[in-house]
Amino acid sequence: MQANRTSGNGADRSQGGVVRIAAAGDIHAREGMEDHLRASFGALRGVADMVLLAGDLTTHGTPREAAILADACRDLELPVIAVLGNHDWHLDRAEEVSAELGDAGVIVLDRAAAVIEAVGLEVGVVGAKGFVGGFPGSHLPDFGEPALRMVYAEATAEVKGIARGLQEISTSDVRIVLLHYAPTEQTLVGEPEGIWAFLGTDRMAAPIREHEPDLVLHGHAHIGSLQGSIGSVPVYNVSVPLMGKDFWILELSGIREAAPPVH
Repeated sequence: MQANRTSGNGADRSQGGVVRIAAAGDIHAREGMEDHLRASFGALRGVADMVLLAGDLTTHGTPREAAILADACRDLELPVIAVLGNHDWHLDRAEEVSAELGDAGVIVLDRAAAVIEAVGLEVGVVGAKGFVGGFPGSHLPDFGEPALRMVYAEATAEVKGIARGLQEISTSDVRIVLLHYAPTEQTLVGEPEGIWAFLGTDRMAAPIREHEPDLVLHGHAHIGSLQGSIGSVPVYNVSVPLMGKDFWILELSGIREAAPPVH
């Protein structure tokens, strides 16, 4: 696996090595959102150095919905990196969704890594959808019917993709993991506990705990909690319905220490 490397026009190298990240998940683009999305993305100029989108970019996973979001990103002149979510896969047209976004310059990661040059820093991003599987007391097992074991195997593939990506960006100044599903139950608090196994799995936490990136972002849990951690690694649930705003702005410095959110 080879990391993509991109330089963003939005980078201002005079800021002393602090990269500003605009993060959002669960945008759920659809007909009628065109003006809102253009305005919300346009407002990031001068506010952020890069944009990270944590899946569920569309409502039903249609290429038309993806094109609506793509149009909002097309002339942004900031690096935009995204992962897909379960809504984007709903019609099994994920390849077309990714192509629409890619035509607008959005980097869509699927168990892969990208490296962005911003504010004089090399920012490495590992992107994966993640998957279901549960948490202590509710783990889905690798046992039983083939269909159930396929679910376990899919989560295993996501975990391996995260681990490979973190190895690949190990020398980057700033290292970020971008997911859709949650890697910790801490950011699920607020959701009914009976559905936590379908909102993520702490199996994804193993490579994060081992490699200690600077930041983990995810979405999916619309009524979960904003912040958690995996060891010393901060984890933010940037689901738009949870945040109550279009983007959450975070700052990271090249000394591998996550700063608190600006707002």
